Amino acid sequence: MSIDYYNDKLLGPADPPPFTLLNETGKAPLILFCDHAGRAFPRKLGNLGLSQSALDQHIAWDIGIANVAAILSRNLDAPCAMANYSRLVIDCNRRLDDPTSIAQESDRTFIPGNHGLDQKARDQRAAEIFRPYHIAVDKLIKAKLAGGVLPAILSLHSFTPVMNGFQRPWHFGILWNRDPRLPLPLMARLAQLPHVCVGDNEPYSGRDEHGFSIIAHAEEMSLPHALIEIRQDLISDDAGVSRWSAKLEGTLKGLLADPNVFYSPAAK
Repeated sequence: MSIDYYNDKLLGPADPPPFTLLNETGKAPLILFCDHAGRAFPRKLGNLGLSQSALDQHIAWDIGIANVAAILSRNLDAPCAMANYSRLVIDCNRRLDDPTSIAQESDRTFIPGNHGLDQKARDQRAAEIFRPYHIAVDKLIKAKLAGGVLPAILSLHSFTPVMNGFQRPWHFGILWNRDPRLPLPLMARLAQLPHVCVGDNEPYSGRDEHGFSIIAHAEEMSLPHALIEIRQDLISDDAGVSRWSAKLEGTLKGLLADPNVFYSPAAK
């Protein structure tokens, strides 16, 4: 590619790709994706004017969730798509017309590099980061359907243990809206594990339709789905990732063998 080509692009040859695919041909009737897995920044944007300490916090990414996703993808033999760029560059779980798609402030932290953007700058982030990631997720789903497999869809996230002074008690939060096929048995099975606290639409609600990915890739296609949140302090190191991934893995193995998860809503 010529230098002029890259001069007109946001991402250059030294930047990572917008997404990573794991176990792309995995055989499980399941697709995983992580909208906030990575915290890369295009070299052209620097650190958006933020300190490294700010970029290590939850405002930049979902701490620990990429490692959980990698374990689940491998052990469940499920394809997984992970967004590589920080949610501060563009949030892959927000509609492009959402004011928080490119946040000017996050958890009371001012984001200097996101102020005063013209439409071209916003469109570049959407075209080179947001859309390629969602096209990749869509291709994983279409490949399953083309193979005669109705996949369950799981969006993986992590949440802070404290928000506005409130100590969040949940280990797992399951977000869902109208489709009970996957979330209800998932919550029931997780709640049976010793010393596990499960939040039903906690610490956020799947009913506010604020997110984008589950709506676009699961609700609109009538696929069984849920969004799983794991508390970040539980998966902030390798030991925690291993422990809590194992709890989720065992639960999901049982669910993927349950035909009630995969019935057609129209058939009930």
